[in-house]
Amino acid sequence: MKRMNMKRVSAGDHLTNLLFYVLLGVFVVLCFYPIWYVLVASISDPTYVNSGALITLPRGVHFTAYKYAFDQPQLWIGYGNTLCYTFFGTLFGLCVCIPCGYALSRQDLPFRGIIMGILVFTMYFSGGLIPTYVVINTLNLVNTRILLIILGSVSVYNIVLIRTFCQSSIPEELREAASIDGCSNTRFFFSIVLPLSKAILAVIALYIAVHHWNSYYNALVYTTDTRLQPLQLYLRQLLLINTGAEDLGDPDALKEMQQMIASIRYAVIVLSSLPIMCLYPFLQKYFVQGVMIGSIKS
Repeated sequence: MKRMNMKRVSAGDHLTNLLFYVLLGVFVVLCFYPIWYVLVASISDPTYVNSGALITLPRGVHFTAYKYAFDQPQLWIGYGNTLCYTFFGTLFGLCVCIPCGYALSRQDLPFRGIIMGILVFTMYFSGGLIPTYVVINTLNLVNTRILLIILGSVSVYNIVLIRTFCQSSIPEELREAASIDGCSNTRFFFSIVLPLSKAILAVIALYIAVHHWNSYYNALVYTTDTRLQPLQLYLRQLLLINTGAEDLGDPDALKEMQQMIASIRYAVIVLSSLPIMCLYPFLQKYFVQGVMIGSIKS
């Protein structure tokens, strides 16, 4: 009887696992198919793309859309700006969020609860777009690179994640032992806290980098100089504007360009998304760990 019961439970477990795998497989397909379609459409004949005949596999493979995209100087200007904003914005965000999160995790920090309350308040309420623009304009930061680096680099959510990580992973006894040995707070932070916080460092770096890589709104509002605009803003303009096809004098060239518009847009989407997608697999395990940290303890 015991063996029969074990077999029945085992069969039920297998059926449940099979159901979960099927649902997970469907979910993966639903998430992956849009990415695959964009890639396929970027290398397919525009006739199939515009007619909706393209479903899974590329048809009439050619790379004219990529050639056109590579010939656009604004694309490379946007790439350079985005790399600059992502690198320095991530560096600035880490330099601010990590010390702030660690300081808030310390029980001996004066007014710790009040400071945390003020920070959390800013997560739900802000001054609004117009007051923010007035402040930025008063500081003469409109049309500057430093503004696009600073904005969005510091997040209260990231600070809370770091605080939670330090509370759960940096024992108070370790700090007390280091203090007895004559270790100062600064040395303890750089010599002990940072080496033990590699996982959360990777998570926060990924959060900030993805935010800067995908950001276009700040550049749209606070810049008018095209030399400062990031890649995503160029992509937005490409999606909204007719890519300058109306400037072509040759009717045949105009018709060909109009047919190529969709493929060009897909090609630029691939070029703009590829670098950050290649970075994610290397940080995935840290990303999952960071999310779990934030869900375990606040």
